[in-house]
Amino acid sequence: MKSISDKLGEERTTLAALTEGLNKLETKLTADRAHLAQTEKTKGECQLEVRNMTNQIEHSREKLNRSRTERESNAAQREMEELRKLLKDREDDVQKLAGEADGVHAQITTTEAQAQVIRGELAAQKDGIESKMAELEKQKSGKESPRDVLAKRIPPVLYRRYEQLRGKRVYAVTRTTDGTCKACNMGLPPQMFHKLRREPTIDQCPSCNRIIYYVAPAAANDGKASKEEG
Repeated sequence: MKSISDKLGEERTTLAALTEGLNKLETKLTADRAHLAQTEKTKGECQLEVRNMTNQIEHSREKLNRSRTERESNAAQREMEELRKLLKDREDDVQKLAGEADGVHAQITTTEAQAQVIRGELAAQKDGIESKMAELEKQKSGKESPRDVLAKRIPPVLYRRYEQLRGKRVYAVTRTTDGTCKACNMGLPPQMFHKLRREPTIDQCPSCNRIIYYVAPAAANDGKASKEEG
């Protein structure tokens, strides 16, 4: 049973790793495409500003040519200088955004290639993995582990308690040889201890709630019984 479970785990891990890898790449692609779209939009807005400023500079040049006084000439000249500075800034912005867009586009191309490789692996392996997993599940369902066999011999209420204890304790089962719980070292009620001694039964320690059973002192000293971890 363990070997089948291990094989199932390996197949699930392989399939999950491929799927997770593809999901991460697709998430990255979505983010990069959104980034690229925003960058292109901002670049387009800057390019529009460049065209508008170029037209404004031409308009200012015309005003400079038509100026008849020194005051008009100076005002038109200052306007052109300010516009040229703004135009230079916007042209720099366009260049930076173009470089950023090229970088993001290159990343998208690389990520798409990686995603395509994983898609190919999934397409090639998924059917085979799922078929193998179905066969392993079929084999597993046709077998019972020793643990399953023993679980059927335990009263359902007690078994449920055992499963609960396994999540809280280092071990869920202990023993007694002299009326003392070997897990918490607390004394058992005499009536419980006598019942454990007389009958092949199990119970719960009133102090720590672990499932407890009786082992004769001689057997315990010979090492034929020990605490069970669960």
